[in-house]
Amino acid sequence: MHTAATLLLQQGVPARVVMDILGHSQISLTLGTYSHVVPELAQEAAERMGSALWG
Repeated sequence: MHTAATLLLQQGVPARVVMDILGHSQISLTLGTYSHVVPELAQEAAERMGSALWG
């Protein structure tokens, strides 16, 4: 499950969808357990925003 969740999050699958796939009842459980992926996603989001705004 850990690998699947990590890969899903890295592929941009919304955390809410990952939560449903894993059967978690709360998003905090999903994000707390897989928080090591979040900084990576934040960096990618920042890069995408930069590209959208400044090319």
